[in-house]
Amino acid sequence: MTSSIVRAVCPHDCPDTCALLVTVKDGIATEVKGDPDHPTTAGVLCTKVARYTERTYHPDRLLYPQKRVGKKGEGKFVRISWEEAITTIATRLKEIAARNPLAIMPYSYAGTMGLVQGESMASRVLNRIGASFLDRTICASAGGAGYKYTLGDRIGTDVEQTQNARLIIIWGGNPIASNLHFWTRVQEAKRNGAKIIAIDPYRSLSAEKCHQHIAVRPGTDSALALGLMHVLIQEDLLDHDYITQYTVGFEQLKQRVAEWTPEKVAEICGITAAEVLGLARDYGAGAKRGEPSLIRMNYGVQRAHGGGMAVRNISCLPALVGAWRHAAGGALLSSSGGFVKNSATLERPDLFPSGQPSRIINMSDIGNSLLQQGSPEFGPKIEAVLVYNSNPVAIAPDSSVVARGFAREDLFTVVLEHFQTDTADYADILLPATTQLEHVDAHAAYGHRYMMANNAAIAPMGEAKSNTEIFRLLAKALGFDDPCFNDSDDQIAAQAFNYQHPRTQHTNWEQLKQQGWSKLQMPEAAFAHGGFTTPSGKCEFYSQQMEVAGLDPLPAYVAPYESVVSNPALAERYPLSMISPPARNFLNSTFVNVQSLRDTEGEPHLDMHPDDAAQRQIAAGDMVRIFNDRGSFVAKARLTDKARAGLVVGLSIWWKKFASDHKNANEVTSQQLTDMGGGPTFYDLLVQVEKV
Repeated sequence: MTSSIVRAVCPHDCPDTCALLVTVKDGIATEVKGDPDHPTTAGVLCTKVARYTERTYHPDRLLYPQKRVGKKGEGKFVRISWEEAITTIATRLKEIAARNPLAIMPYSYAGTMGLVQGESMASRVLNRIGASFLDRTICASAGGAGYKYTLGDRIGTDVEQTQNARLIIIWGGNPIASNLHFWTRVQEAKRNGAKIIAIDPYRSLSAEKCHQHIAVRPGTDSALALGLMHVLIQEDLLDHDYITQYTVGFEQLKQRVAEWTPEKVAEICGITAAEVLGLARDYGAGAKRGEPSLIRMNYGVQRAHGGGMAVRNISCLPALVGAWRHAAGGALLSSSGGFVKNSATLERPDLFPSGQPSRIINMSDIGNSLLQQGSPEFGPKIEAVLVYNSNPVAIAPDSSVVARGFAREDLFTVVLEHFQTDTADYADILLPATTQLEHVDAHAAYGHRYMMANNAAIAPMGEAKSNTEIFRLLAKALGFDDPCFNDSDDQIAAQAFNYQHPRTQHTNWEQLKQQGWSKLQMPEAAFAHGGFTTPSGKCEFYSQQMEVAGLDPLPAYVAPYESVVSNPALAERYPLSMISPPARNFLNSTFVNVQSLRDTEGEPHLDMHPDDAAQRQIAAGDMVRIFNDRGSFVAKARLTDKARAGLVVGLSIWWKKFASDHKNANEVTSQQLTDMGGGPTFYDLLVQVEKV
């Protein structure tokens, strides 16, 4: 028996990007463990990835190419050869491109976060075709835009400093479920005497374990941040030296927040004025004492109409109190901006046909786009979609419209997948893709500062091929002869990072493969002396960029599209707000088909405050229908005060095929977009609930 341990990386859409050690015996992966030497993984994996072999060797793995033989959505396929699959795809794409290549589009996101199996060879092929571009907004674009206007690149506090903070505010996240290794450091800080505060409409697993939970209404976070700034300025809980040296627009900000009294904020947010005052004083007074204060924002904050402004407003707070002076102070939304990627080399936008018009399709309103007729404004009707690293029929908002779009008989759909997902059921050609244990990849992270290398641990299962190999075959069938289409995965991985940059010049791809990971060379306290990557080089309370873009250049409040306060007429029919944060045992729609994890999660539930349930004669365990004008789904009621009154919570995202009504929470979500960044508004909706 031969045995080895292979260095790998968790590929999923999670800030932790764990370093893995894969035990392989006689060509079979027998165990996946966290690397104990990797400083952030520290040998610990979440319940999902600890069972990664269960997913890789799942009996339902797609192992052969298939073509559809039933109606779209029925999921009926027959096996075909790779030659037939690639020839069919190339023939159809050539026909469509001859009419207008913009009628072809990709749909992909973070099924893998890898720089090789993500947007490298796939983008090269699609650029060479001249296909429509996809604006990949489904997760982070609104918050990213708000952060960039205020602080620049997505660079923040090093997660390895968390345990040294004295106050930690977890704003819009549930790290027990979605940022485990940050949470372990939060617990260490707590043992060291730090105060931990959660701001979240829902008392999540994490919020339950904090010293304080402030349950704001969904979509009102920007108002709370304005109220905090009001108190900090009014009570002079400020670092005047930091403000003078490293910020712009303080006087305008001071005027703007003057009206945002704790009483006004409390009314909008559905909390008490005392909570606003207490939080501001905890934050400002601690900074005055020279104690590090850390705000950990997560993406729940930005899934409402004013999501970009919410992140912008929160991002102003550390500069006001000088929290950036401390390595354990400041804020963290994402660390992704620290990685110096060679995106142009990976994706080759220069291959796009010279002189051809381009078009951008926003993935957050894919349902409307698929049903849109061709016009001078929209461009050609979409005739072909290549789906990889995503499951839009389950995860995209306004799901019934998305499904209608993919059900079009005149739409040619190719899906690269590990399993027959809800989206795969609509494919014309369904291709088996390799999992992370079966291919090479290079990874950045958005929760720590380590470049990562993934080595293939086992041979591909069945006839599965990597995304890169599938698009290489397609490039050849399309007659594309640029040398870049022959790059191997190792060659692409070696191109992923700019190894000439000061942050990365200490290593290279070959070293990274051997070591598994290497930390970016960055100051521990990134902005202790300013150095923000904004046009001014400072934290911009006043943003000229925003003014040029037609946005309010100062922090403001952007009300939700749908709430009892902002839309009382709609609330008469649909009086309950709803959010659908991640279920602990799923990662977006990944892992839903792993039986042991699905058994742990149980079935789709709706958490509901007992007072709201009593008004509707709903008892614990009743099946309920959640609905609005967009659609409906059913779930089992759980009565709990974890959900504030007026709010229902559907932990997500379930595959539709595993729900009793073959629907999920995205039946009721909206395709309306955020104030900036073009992001989705998953947590900005009103519903009614009734007993089935």
